[in-house]
Amino acid sequence: MPAASAALPAIEAGRVRLSVARIDHPAFSVRDLSVRFEADESRLQLALGRLRIGGDEFRDLRFDCPQGRLSYPLLSCRGGQLRVARKGLPWRVDFHADLTTGEADLVATSRTGARVAVRAGASGGLHARIERFPLSDAAALLGSPAIRVADWKPVGIVHGELDWSASGAGAARQGRLTVRGTLEDGGFGSADGQHAAEKLGLVFALEAGLRNGRWQWTARADWREGAAYWHPFFVEAGARLDAGGVMQGDRFEVREAALQIAGVDALAATAVLDTRHGRLIDGTLSVSGADLAVVGPRWVAPLIAPEAAARLRFAGHVGAVLAARDGVLQAVDAVFDDAGFSLPAADGGGGVAFGPVSGRLPWRTDGATQAELHIGGGRWEKLALGPFSLSARLERDRVSFARSVIPLLDGAAVLDGLALQRVGDGWAGSGGAVIEPVSMRLLTEAAGLPSMGGVLSASIPALSVRPGEIAFDGALVISLFDGYLQATNLRLREPFGVASYLSADVEARHIDLAQLTETFSFGSITGFIDADVRGLELVRWRPVRFDARVASSPGRYPRRISQRAVENISALGGPGAMAAIQRSLIGLFDTFGYRDLGFRCVLEADVCLADGVGDTVRADGGFAIVRGGGVPALDVIGYNRRIDWKELVERLQRVTDGKLPPEVR
Repeated sequence: MPAASAALPAIEAGRVRLSVARIDHPAFSVRDLSVRFEADESRLQLALGRLRIGGDEFRDLRFDCPQGRLSYPLLSCRGGQLRVARKGLPWRVDFHADLTTGEADLVATSRTGARVAVRAGASGGLHARIERFPLSDAAALLGSPAIRVADWKPVGIVHGELDWSASGAGAARQGRLTVRGTLEDGGFGSADGQHAAEKLGLVFALEAGLRNGRWQWTARADWREGAAYWHPFFVEAGARLDAGGVMQGDRFEVREAALQIAGVDALAATAVLDTRHGRLIDGTLSVSGADLAVVGPRWVAPLIAPEAAARLRFAGHVGAVLAARDGVLQAVDAVFDDAGFSLPAADGGGGVAFGPVSGRLPWRTDGATQAELHIGGGRWEKLALGPFSLSARLERDRVSFARSVIPLLDGAAVLDGLALQRVGDGWAGSGGAVIEPVSMRLLTEAAGLPSMGGVLSASIPALSVRPGEIAFDGALVISLFDGYLQATNLRLREPFGVASYLSADVEARHIDLAQLTETFSFGSITGFIDADVRGLELVRWRPVRFDARVASSPGRYPRRISQRAVENISALGGPGAMAAIQRSLIGLFDTFGYRDLGFRCVLEADVCLADGVGDTVRADGGFAIVRGGGVPALDVIGYNRRIDWKELVERLQRVTDGKLPPEVR
């Protein structure tokens, strides 16, 4: 029964006053209770300085009963009203209590039809029944200690029962608590919109036993209706939780917890919590048989790519075990079984894909582990990757990869000495890479460019990685068309994102025009050219800015240009471009000698600002693209200095297809 210390009641001229310093009960405790009864008015007033129920504490409670009766030790009331922190609640309260035995009956009803009935027994037992109780009233009832709860605007109707039975006293006290209930049409919403729920339907139950100061408990919750958004996750009904553990003092243990959710064979957890400091002492989480096609869009996509979550696709299965201590992750062991993912581009094409992936990825904070993964292939835009394996040594915040050979079209990309270190919100590191010879025909086809012959190879001695960026320190050198192409200051940001970005400076030297023009079916030009592209910027792999200049390479070598090449160069210039040669002679020669050729394009805002050989300006305002040499004399002159970039690319495609007529003078 409750323990109480009280002053003897003082009865004077129909007036009664009672003071109780403390009342302790396993389910609640009271401090500074005062009772005042005015016999001539039948008015009963109660005041509580402090009331604690579970972990919630309330101060300054006032109860006013206009129809009260006190015949010590019996106390009763009809039509009472409760105020918390001077705020009246819309409830009518009737009760009857025996102050000596602790027996009591209480019924509270609201204008909305809610009802709470409580019966306390002399042995310390307690039974409560709740019907149609609105959560909005609960938030108001909690008052100032629950300002945070009220801010979440909880709604819903609760039905339930609570039973408490007890025996013994002091340290030998034993008891059993049973709670059963349902929530209908539940919901909540945070002010920032990051958390919300509606139409929630829950069934819950709790069984707890007290023995020698230690609670042993089991709980069940079945989420049957509604949906919730808890940033960044959107979750619908269908989950069920079964859990059990012990609690003693400030130590709360979840010895077993099983959560049933769609797409997962089994999900279990354990935890040890310090309730006083809100700290996780130990915890484990295990997931087995997770179907990525089901759980990927719901649980993985919002974490790794929230802006593209609707486009991400998953396949295969994964299992994992996680362990934490003192609130810090200590170990992860993940196993992949034919797992894969794909992210189409925003326009529905291209994108990136990897898989199937199989293997094991273990990680520990207190030692090194070895990860082994086999990837069945991949795709980046139209660039196909063949099957390859990854082997890596994991040490806390560091990953060191063994030499990896990744098939790339008919060649391969080789990563050597790549090591990454966790920094802030990403990874940083360095390594080297080599691209073994790749067919230019396959590569240009994958890149959506005109088909080109030859091979591409590259050596990247210093590759550095920063969060969201890959940088190629030094020079990337590609051998093609008997010359070379070199890229410096190469930076790649968000290569798999929706706004991939590349910047670089590129120079090409001694490119064989015979091979180049044959590749593009452009006609025939013999000789060599040099090219410089400064400030190249690509967004989603499309040029948006550069300053490009092409000119004949220095030196002595044959320089001839075919009639078809002359016509195509003229056609590229668009309206106003022309080949300056006597019309009667153009059909008499298959090739012409030339002194030099050159072209400059500064791309800005989808417009190419054009110029010719040596930036010279003719008297007629034109610029020379080809300057003739030998007999007959031939010049190709351009007059349009502002060319629409998209139109220029389309014109180039039509030229190589033989669909653009030239202008000859």
